[in-house]
Amino acid sequence: MSRQALYDGWTLRATPGAQVPAEVADRSVPATVPGCVHTDLLDAGLIPDPHLDDNELSLAWIGRTDWHYRTTFSAPACDHDRVDLVCAGLDTVATITVNGAEVGRTENMHRSYRFDVGALLRDGDNDLAVAFDSAYRYAEAQQARLGDRPNAYPEPFHFIRKMACNFGWDWGPTLVTAGIWQDIGLHAWSTARLAGVRPLVTMDGRDGRVEVHVEVERAADVPLTVRATVADAHAEVVVPAGQRTAVLTLTVREPALWWPRGYGEQARHLLDVTLHAPDGDTLDGWSRRIGFRSVRLDTTPDAHGTPFVLSVNDVPVFVRGVNWIPDDVFPTRITRDRLAGRFDQAIGANVNLLRVWGGGRYESEDFYDLADERGLLVQQDFLFACAAYPEEEPFAGEVAAEAAEQVTRLTPHPSLVLWTGNNENIWGWHDWDWQEPLAGRTWGRGYYLDVLPRIVGELDPTRPYWPGSPWSGTETIHPNDPAHGTTHIWDVWNTDDYTKYREYVPRFVAEFGYQAPPAYATLRRSISDEPLAHDSPGMAHHQKAAGGDAKLQRGLDAHLPAPVDFDDWHYLTQLNQARAIQLGVEHFRSHRDVCAGTIVWQLNDCWPVTSWSAVDGDGRRKPLWYALRHAYADRLLTVQPRDGGLALVAVNETGEPWQASASVTRLTLAGEPRAKNSLDLDVPAYSSVTLALPADLVRPDDARRELLIAEAGETAERVLWFFAEDRDVVWPAAAWDATVEPVDGGQRVRVTARTVLRDLTLFPDRLDVSATVDAALVTLLPDESTTFTVRAAGPLDEVALVARPVLRCVNDVDAS
Repeated sequence: MSRQALYDGWTLRATPGAQVPAEVADRSVPATVPGCVHTDLLDAGLIPDPHLDDNELSLAWIGRTDWHYRTTFSAPACDHDRVDLVCAGLDTVATITVNGAEVGRTENMHRSYRFDVGALLRDGDNDLAVAFDSAYRYAEAQQARLGDRPNAYPEPFHFIRKMACNFGWDWGPTLVTAGIWQDIGLHAWSTARLAGVRPLVTMDGRDGRVEVHVEVERAADVPLTVRATVADAHAEVVVPAGQRTAVLTLTVREPALWWPRGYGEQARHLLDVTLHAPDGDTLDGWSRRIGFRSVRLDTTPDAHGTPFVLSVNDVPVFVRGVNWIPDDVFPTRITRDRLAGRFDQAIGANVNLLRVWGGGRYESEDFYDLADERGLLVQQDFLFACAAYPEEEPFAGEVAAEAAEQVTRLTPHPSLVLWTGNNENIWGWHDWDWQEPLAGRTWGRGYYLDVLPRIVGELDPTRPYWPGSPWSGTETIHPNDPAHGTTHIWDVWNTDDYTKYREYVPRFVAEFGYQAPPAYATLRRSISDEPLAHDSPGMAHHQKAAGGDAKLQRGLDAHLPAPVDFDDWHYLTQLNQARAIQLGVEHFRSHRDVCAGTIVWQLNDCWPVTSWSAVDGDGRRKPLWYALRHAYADRLLTVQPRDGGLALVAVNETGEPWQASASVTRLTLAGEPRAKNSLDLDVPAYSSVTLALPADLVRPDDARRELLIAEAGETAERVLWFFAEDRDVVWPAAAWDATVEPVDGGQRVRVTARTVLRDLTLFPDRLDVSATVDAALVTLLPDESTTFTVRAAGPLDEVALVARPVLRCVNDVDAS
């Protein structure tokens, strides 16, 4: 057996057409494989960077053009029964030829293909060509053939099995790709090979059990032997001539378990599977790390409706999640190191689950391996989002093949704990005026309620399946009913103030979000507007949400002082995003006896854009990230409205009881106490306690000049409650003293308040694009101090570092 990667010598050219620019027509350029057309043209200097300004618009022709990849290769030297061309991922409608003979066609970005090409190979150079048809032309032809179906955007993404967000989204550009986007190579083999290995891991009491389902492809009808080993367990089975499948069962006594982060260690065990010929020679091998753990989804109706509780190893896990979108428009630019950095950011924000959203892709092996390694749970959507999807052929067959391949591929990963049928499509059928234009045509119901649950049930019964996000558990209940199953809350962003989150006590919130622009350094790299303004052309182009700026302004008007300039607007919109999500998360967590989890929209971006992300398209943390770190902390202290008053809620998501004394003080903005009380906290593991606050604490003498402070525990982490909105508070003009001193790898900024400083935040990326800071959104009373540690490639200007617009707080907005 031999494997030969085919990465070298590729060239790319466009098929001549009316839309192809003269500088590209009839020209071959070097092609990187794996890669895509856009990145090859960019490397050749033939197109501008589509992430900058409005360059995206001038590149629409790429998605409407046919493209040809070509290379030459030498055939494997040894004699084998079969030589297969293996394509791990082609994007998307492709015709493959070897030495001028067609060997296959593809129509699905989300699955792999294998073609027997042995009879076509010759000594010396062999020609390999992959011709890609325009994704637009294919999708529009299917749309015309099957009849249109409604979707969220005026693009035909639901008529092709391709990454939907390539066609644009309310946070993403329209850059319709083509190319050899995953590995391609030759696989030469004899007698037989492992066509599929599917380990199903369960727990039997304290013992681990692995059922290894093996499928072989044969070139010879002889008996075969399969062996499997994990930990100290071994199994062997003979596959008789004429058979293609086998099951090996291994039992591991009391293995170390895999746990989500925060609940225990992430123990993994190497599972080896080998295939042997009758003479004992090894024909093929497969190896993965697996984790022993159990997963259960509890949806047993109760007094509050239908719960949605994930348990791992019989321990209910309160989900502190974020939604994940493709981290780049062009997936081959996403390296393992880049993913590791993004995962570190998620973990740094106390996240324990990533939901892979259904308009993107099934992620790379690196993605799931890193999640396994770091204890991040993964909820994986099947790839259907915000549209009515046709169920006719060729789509029915492609969907079934794609789902079977991906379910099989991902079974080894302990981090994967939930399959979800789609994103918002069942909700869309109910509420988005789809039924009349559909006029009885298929829209995807059969996928979500029949095909996909059957495939998961047959291939991976160890994991739960949920038909949609949102979904209430039955077609007899509205799919987005907060009392049942999972819910998405989008009225807050679209029409209502973020304080409306408090009107919901849902069972599980799978999406909710609030927008803000990216970091200033990210804006300045990607937008050349002079002057930069919230509505300048580049800013407007990088705001993809309908009415996005008006919604941002509505949020500012409700809560914050009016911005005087762009610097104010940038700081305040980022602050308002952080405030909105922190309020929502803390409210939902304060009801953990009813609500079992939240998944914030969204962790990341795929390009520089104003969006709902906590980490922007250049990988910089927005203030929301710091707010999430607080709101998702293992132990959370929060003040919440309750029964016409206020309550102190302590939430404990650790395995140990939390016992502490809490002090709660009502005081003026000048720091003068008006009332004080002490409360004893005794919070059991994985639970919360709610303590009503006495009237003298919650009834201010002057709401515009007072606040409430609660502190608890050895670290005395502070929780604030303001009785009035910032726009109405009588703020003193901000005043502080600051010092800057060098530290290893950066500088330490110490700020001492002379007045109250509301949500003090340092933005060092305004001085150096490499600069980061360890804290944000700090409120100080007079005479209190805090420190910020700044890391950068070199020392930053000490004067600029502690002055506007780098160092900001709410009550300096009028200082200009």
